[in-house]
Amino acid sequence: MFGSAAVESPWFRRFSPSDSAPARVVFFPHAGGAASFFVDYATALAPHADVLAVQYPGRQNRFAEPGIDSVAELAECVYRELRAWADRPLTFFGHSLGSAVCFEVARRFARDGVAGPEHLFVSAGRAPSEPRDTEMHLMSDDGLLAEIGRLGGTDERLLADPELRPLILPALRADYTAIERYRCAPDATVPQPITALVGDTDDRATIAQVRPWAGHTTGGFYLRVFPGGHFYLTEQAPAVLDLLVAHLTGRSGSGW
Repeated sequence: MFGSAAVESPWFRRFSPSDSAPARVVFFPHAGGAASFFVDYATALAPHADVLAVQYPGRQNRFAEPGIDSVAELAECVYRELRAWADRPLTFFGHSLGSAVCFEVARRFARDGVAGPEHLFVSAGRAPSEPRDTEMHLMSDDGLLAEIGRLGGTDERLLADPELRPLILPALRADYTAIERYRCAPDATVPQPITALVGDTDDRATIAQVRPWAGHTTGGFYLRVFPGGHFYLTEQAPAVLDLLVAHLTGRSGSGW
């Protein structure tokens, strides 16, 4: 029987706490995203895992805090807080920006010789060694919000509300600064297996840009392609959840 591992932290939201679950899944959101993006995932996985959704500063219950514009700094902060929650097997799932952050958190576990995640699921994120050739963080406010709207994944009512824009924009700009300035050594690896997930029409993280994640693990690599764009995981939630449940229950294999 497990118990809650640590004092509640502003860095994590537990939407469906499961203190007796044998495993823990940690979700890392996309740029401009919040922990609440994974509410439905947390509910669906609750029988199998206790779910933590990372809450970056500058949004929702952390609106008053300045955003962090560095993947390395985000990773250090999450790593510091997450160590207290490593009382059972961990699985990481990072979407877009979150894929880079979860990779860097895993690297920090390895750096310090601390038992880290058993598996990384990286979703809609270019491999760490792939060039970052976009400059959304330098766009005007209107241009940045329009591009966010095009990508999906953010409530359009929030983007259109003139009173909320000043609250949303700083975190958005910090997130995109972080991922667009992210650089990683081409030979950087983690020991955990990596499963990369990508939408077949995603123009922000194409299959060709995702496939090189294979070079960033010494523990095995799997690629899964789903119908859809950058936020394929919304419409394809049942299939993604089946993949996660298969991993958590030991039904997965090299046929991923």
